[in-house]
Amino acid sequence: MNRYPVWKYAILVIALVVGIVYTLPNFFGEAPAVQVSSGKVTVKVDASLAPRVEDILAKAGLKADFVQYDGNSVKARFGDLDAQRKAKDALGAALNPDAENPTYIVALNLLSRSPKWLTALHALPMYLGLDLRGGVHFLMQVDMKAALTKKADALAGDARSLLREKNIRHAGIARDGNGVVVRFRDAATRDAARTVLADQLTDLAWQDSVEGIDFKLTGNLKLDAAKRVQSAAITQNITTLHNRVNELGVAEPVIQQQGADRVVVQLPGVQDTAKAKDIIGRTATLEMRMVDDSLEGRSAESGAGPVPFGSEKYVERSGAPVVVKRQVIVTGESLTDAQPGFDSQTHEAAVHLTMDAKGARIMRDVSRENIGKRMAILLFEKGKGEVVTAPVIRGELGNRFQISGRMTTAEANDTALLLRAGSLAAPMEIIEERTIGPSLGAENIDKGFHSVMWGFAAIALFMCSYYLLFGLVSTLALGFNLLLLVAVLSMLQATLTLPGIAAIALTLGMAIDANVLINERVREELRGGASPQAAINTGYERAFATILDSNVTTLIAGLALLAFGSGPVRGFAIVHCLGIVTSMFSAVMFSRGLVNLWYGRQKRLKSVSIGQVWKPGGSSVPAET
Repeated sequence: MNRYPVWKYAILVIALVVGIVYTLPNFFGEAPAVQVSSGKVTVKVDASLAPRVEDILAKAGLKADFVQYDGNSVKARFGDLDAQRKAKDALGAALNPDAENPTYIVALNLLSRSPKWLTALHALPMYLGLDLRGGVHFLMQVDMKAALTKKADALAGDARSLLREKNIRHAGIARDGNGVVVRFRDAATRDAARTVLADQLTDLAWQDSVEGIDFKLTGNLKLDAAKRVQSAAITQNITTLHNRVNELGVAEPVIQQQGADRVVVQLPGVQDTAKAKDIIGRTATLEMRMVDDSLEGRSAESGAGPVPFGSEKYVERSGAPVVVKRQVIVTGESLTDAQPGFDSQTHEAAVHLTMDAKGARIMRDVSRENIGKRMAILLFEKGKGEVVTAPVIRGELGNRFQISGRMTTAEANDTALLLRAGSLAAPMEIIEERTIGPSLGAENIDKGFHSVMWGFAAIALFMCSYYLLFGLVSTLALGFNLLLLVAVLSMLQATLTLPGIAAIALTLGMAIDANVLINERVREELRGGASPQAAINTGYERAFATILDSNVTTLIAGLALLAFGSGPVRGFAIVHCLGIVTSMFSAVMFSRGLVNLWYGRQKRLKSVSIGQVWKPGGSSVPAET
């Protein structure tokens, strides 16, 4: 009746071992570290940088606990803060000879002190939020007016291209605020243009007017189109910020929209505010120029002569010099998309580019006149330019074309990313910033830890004194629940914040409620005259339906918070929902397993240790008798 099969005990043991293994990393704390990542979008960090970092540290007389490459950066962990600062200075001086134009970002960071055998099992600690770990907080304002102006400029260019293609003559096209104004000499031409523009440029609402001798056609940006532009600007800026913050190696950064035109950036663990501002405030622009293939240009590339007048010398990603003309063909504003792919004829890796109407017209004209020549794509960052690629023009180009040749699939992916992630969709400025020190974060952790532990101790004291052995079983089940919850959060690499700690404390109070229901149900069966074995079995069976109902209703509320909440509310909801699931497992299966293990094999069980069993009429007898 009250015996578990071996396979159920095996599940409990496996769950206990997994819980211990994945909870352990959270007790080792963090150690100071130095992270080396790419300082330029055209510089890729790979595994070859790790031995180079080790050599630099060895020459500086510094010993790191380990140096590892994690896919995006190289990290070195040290035993104390003094070694961390010295390592940062040594690596910065060796990797960035030109301090004004750094190739790599050398930043202070924190890494777990977990032993390697735990790391090998992918047992990692939970991420800590800004309020627990310390870090920097920025509130950024997006210039929506600039985004709308940029959209209006693009529409004006599209209108000019459309009228040229349809051979409709106009007297001038200009941007006016968030709209486009087209002037004509006669009403018939204006009517013909309105038909074309209204059909193709649906984001604009067109109106006729007359001004002196000019017939005007004014297209104002529609309200829904303006909202789409603003939403796209926010989304692209957030994506670009994510790409930049990744260079800092921040664990679980918070980058989210706040209101209509603001973005919140929280970087836990980052204490260098100036470095963080430098990274997230970076701007990059893309330019396409023709390569100078003249004899003077080739001579300048080889270093045998000066750079010709009207040209400039840049360096390709491979390190080879390239001399390009100063004249800019098109900029990144005309590039609407860049995706990696393959050449349909040669099946080589390629990058497929899409231009807007203005860029397509320019590319068509330039490429027609320069077939067989090279065109360089340059990326400018902090005033410094580098050549991303310099392919040969094989034919006339339009709004869609590709660049290929001597590229691997990985290089095609990298090039497409560089071309897409250039600059922000709209300018942003920091309107609020604050730094939370690691000491304040440590104090919050200490207070949160003590709140959970004191709450656990108070519950354990009450349960053990009121329910005796069953109370001890309930306390062990509660500890198992806490172990599983922390392990699951660690496996999911969730971010723990103060609201998350509050959710853990709440979970403890809710989880013990299930054990109280079970214990009281067993007492009720004993009061009714049932035998101890029957009381245990019936108590667990009948209490399960009530426990399930109460937890499902609470889970629905938690899922609502998870679906509609954001920020701290969402963090609370995640821990809350996971806690409900783990408490169901621990309160029912684990506690019954312990009770079955203790009482299940006693064939002539006469009593159970569950405190005073109150009889009808006010009398009571101990459950042991």
